[in-house]
Amino acid sequence: MIYDLLVHNIGQLILPKSSNKPLKGPDMKMLHIMESAALAISGGKVTWIGTDGDAASLQASERVDANGKVVSPGLVDPHTHLVFGGSREHELALKQAGVPYLEILAQGGGILSTVSSTKKASEEELLEKASFHLERMISHGVTTVEVKSGYGLDQETELKQLKVTKKLREKFPVSIVSTFLGAHAVPPAYKGKEDDFLSEMAEFLNEIRKLELAEFVDIFCETGVFTIEQSRQFLQAAIEKGFGLKIHADEIDPLGGSELAASLNAASADHLVAASDEGIKALSESETVAVLLPGTTFYLGKDQYARARKMIDEGVAVALATDFNPGSCVTENLQMIMSLAALKLKMSPEEIWNAVTVNAAHAIGKSSEAGTLEIGRQADFVIWDIPNFMYIPYHFGVNHAKSVYHSGYKLWGR
Repeated sequence: MIYDLLVHNIGQLILPKSSNKPLKGPDMKMLHIMESAALAISGGKVTWIGTDGDAASLQASERVDANGKVVSPGLVDPHTHLVFGGSREHELALKQAGVPYLEILAQGGGILSTVSSTKKASEEELLEKASFHLERMISHGVTTVEVKSGYGLDQETELKQLKVTKKLREKFPVSIVSTFLGAHAVPPAYKGKEDDFLSEMAEFLNEIRKLELAEFVDIFCETGVFTIEQSRQFLQAAIEKGFGLKIHADEIDPLGGSELAASLNAASADHLVAASDEGIKALSESETVAVLLPGTTFYLGKDQYARARKMIDEGVAVALATDFNPGSCVTENLQMIMSLAALKLKMSPEEIWNAVTVNAAHAIGKSSEAGTLEIGRQADFVIWDIPNFMYIPYHFGVNHAKSVYHSGYKLWGR
């Protein structure tokens, strides 16, 4: 047999455990590392994995020498706000001066600034901007990414964002999962009429389903935004229309978003900085993935991070994501998040790799194709310019990716 591509002389091949369920507890600490390995691809799929010695006799149309470096599955970023207009760098000085967010909001800043810019931007302008950021994510090793709407807060602009996400899928040979986050905030015109706004967004789900513009529905369940009961009713409406569920939960106050996510079998509960002991227990008894976003806590200058150690030790499936957005976490670099997970969340290298591959794939319904490398699976992988799998969390703030492949096709390299 002549393979399409053979990657040989791999110093360490990272092989996360494949499972029909996300990894929990002790399994998150398990990471199979194959030394002196090789990997063969045909038809966009992994067709052979073995030792570098055995690979010497194999025939391939193209051979790539990994030069003794590390190869892993492509990274999965399960929480991003990739499509938006404008930017908010001018707010940084206000934050540094201690101006409260609500005051920034009253001045027309904050999320309302992004909503305004997104409304004004054309689909073409949003696509050009989102493409720039997605290319940067790919260059840092991401081959599967979730993209949320949520900067429209009206049907017309939300639809525009979702259409841009669809165009990104057509433009880029990567895996993109679309999430409708119309319930991201309460528009000023609906203050005190939040139920009316959610009813409109729930009705809008019919058109989103008809146009096949999103796989998941999300809501921001938080003090001053949407209550537990409002979130429950909205997400139940999403279930009835066939969507998967995600929820921005317990970021600031322990309202019970974690428990709600678990009770509804949501694919993920995200943020969770303020998740209660009861919420962590509920997640541990479910298959809902806790998507942690340490970059957001870091960027906002907060001292309290999500209790990842307690979550993992109690059997919660944990994933990591950038939360890339223009207001609270302006980075496309998932490798930086891996470092923060080690430094601030006290996660081990093994747990971190599982959190950005197999568990992240489960968090967005892509576990059958992304997050692992095994025979018959999609050949998404990264060749890293690092000596061993522990190096990325250790050496932070730079890009360690050397080459990035999706379905055996080279997307990016240097």
